[in-house]
Amino acid sequence: MTIQKLVIRSMRKNIKMYYLYFFAMIFSISLYFIFSTLQNDPTIVHMAKTSMNFSTSFQVAGILLILITILFTVYATNIFIRRRSQEIGLYQLIGLSKAWVARVLILEHTILGLGALLIGILVGALLSRLFLLVFLNLIGLEAMVGLTFSSQAVIQTIAVFTCLIAVTSVQIIVTVYRRTLIQLFQANHKNDYFSKRPSFVSGILGLAGLSLIGFGYYVSTLIVEHADLLMFLMLLVLASTIFGTYLVFHTTISWILYVFRKKQNGNLGLYNSLSVAPLMQRMKGHANSLTLITVLSAMTITMISLSYSLYYSTENDVRLAMPFDFAVENMQEEAAIISSSLEEEQIEFDYYQLDAIRFDGAWVEEDRNGNNRHRTFMLFSAEQMEQAGIDVESPPAGEAIYYNTRAIIEGMEIAFPKDVQYASNDEENRLTVSHFMLENVMNYRFYGEQLLVSEETFERMRDTIQDDEYKESLTFEVFHLLDTEKSDTASNIFLTNVDSDEYITDFYSAYEESRQTFGLLIFIAGLLGFVFILSTGSILYFKQMTEAEQEKKHYRTLRQLGFQVNDIMKGIIRKQLFVYLIPLGIGLIHAAFALNVGSVLIAASMLTPIIISMAAYIVIYLIFAAFTIQYYKGIVKGAL
Repeated sequence: MTIQKLVIRSMRKNIKMYYLYFFAMIFSISLYFIFSTLQNDPTIVHMAKTSMNFSTSFQVAGILLILITILFTVYATNIFIRRRSQEIGLYQLIGLSKAWVARVLILEHTILGLGALLIGILVGALLSRLFLLVFLNLIGLEAMVGLTFSSQAVIQTIAVFTCLIAVTSVQIIVTVYRRTLIQLFQANHKNDYFSKRPSFVSGILGLAGLSLIGFGYYVSTLIVEHADLLMFLMLLVLASTIFGTYLVFHTTISWILYVFRKKQNGNLGLYNSLSVAPLMQRMKGHANSLTLITVLSAMTITMISLSYSLYYSTENDVRLAMPFDFAVENMQEEAAIISSSLEEEQIEFDYYQLDAIRFDGAWVEEDRNGNNRHRTFMLFSAEQMEQAGIDVESPPAGEAIYYNTRAIIEGMEIAFPKDVQYASNDEENRLTVSHFMLENVMNYRFYGEQLLVSEETFERMRDTIQDDEYKESLTFEVFHLLDTEKSDTASNIFLTNVDSDEYITDFYSAYEESRQTFGLLIFIAGLLGFVFILSTGSILYFKQMTEAEQEKKHYRTLRQLGFQVNDIMKGIIRKQLFVYLIPLGIGLIHAAFALNVGSVLIAASMLTPIIISMAAYIVIYLIFAAFTIQYYKGIVKGAL
């Protein structure tokens, strides 16, 4: 028999083993081809040249996509080589050289890879226009999109495919040459059975795993309050959570299952024997992979949820930071020109003048020995803000409300009440700030921390603050656009009539900039998230396929004893739900605490985006569980 015939026969025989692996390779290659096509699209190329964020984001995402694909392929190849170890041993046993065996396996993987490459490029070419339309819609750009085939994308995809084949070839050669015949014949029967009962130390380690995770969660809640120690605390949380998760899978769950079995006096019954017993035997062996899957799941859910939340709340967040569509400071002439230009274009708007005071002061700390934090403040009247259409609370006389959308991000202490001290002409030189609002009363581009007081307090402080370099009277001209359909035209009018050196912007421009940034973020996060989900789900599926083959003889025995397929499947379903839901559940909890820290970036509610992201992830994961259960059912049915 020639090598070619042997390879074709082998692939046909192992088709059940290869189909998901083949699909995963096609999916990965398709995504990378789509990504490369987008990278080389003229619209995206122009945006990358004008924005460093676009260029850097696509480069980083491309590298991550390649690394994820390579790691997944290496892991999957390792599982398949292990499953075919007896076949490799038989080849060597009948006198075939290791070089011949390695050549056959490499040729087999190359043929499989070439098929995945061709189908992947074809699928990617058909879907690239759809992905480009989705991307342009996310960032709010309107452009003519044609069906293009990028030769540069083909070259990049072939280069990545060549790297995959090279890596897997080296992996196959190393495996074939390093393993002895005994290791090859025993590789598929290697399990982590308990050699003894869990000891007192196991119980301590089990509790330590839960304690480390709890400690990581607790420290994560302190990150917001100690932003100056951000990197140290994040590393501490990661180390504690990852090591704690490893101990949970390695020791804690095994110990809990042992306690459960002990309470049953060893009488587990059929269903528990098919679910609890295999888990007890293999949990330590699964600790590394389940920890990796849990951490990757948490990272994926966090990445997708956070990026979706940022995109979902873009308009609301920008509006909280910029309550007026246009605002200029002490620029009466420019405001008059803008007003007349808007009227010429028949754009309806409301116009108001607001008085303000900019002065130097200091936050007075409760610790009298500490240094007061000197700041520049802007003082506004609540009554004037209400007249300008801003929904604000009017504070009592002698008190103020502090407005700042970035206070938490900047690590400011937001415990109130506290005082602001300023240079005064009379004995009253302090203003009590009663509470804090995570929004602005004036567009964020203007210098000074924003304080809102009553009209009475505003007039009193205007007279009492020392009239020197500490004080500046301001007049803000502000605009509310009523005709939002012409926001782009109005924005051009505003930006044309203000000095670009002043770095003044308007609501529409800030919104479009944020929309493009977060649209790019959610697109890349979604792309990488799909690859993460595919990789982690496939890894679990491949491992369960291996276990199903190893346990086939047990199912044959049960069928010979008269047990029906449905009876056996009930125990198997319990096991699969445990295998899939435990890492998924722990990953969701990890992600929830990570998102709690990430919530400081977003003023609006994150609940809806998080629920949608987590629900989508759970559904995709359960699809993999359903495939696994179906595969087991086929094994049980074919056991006799």
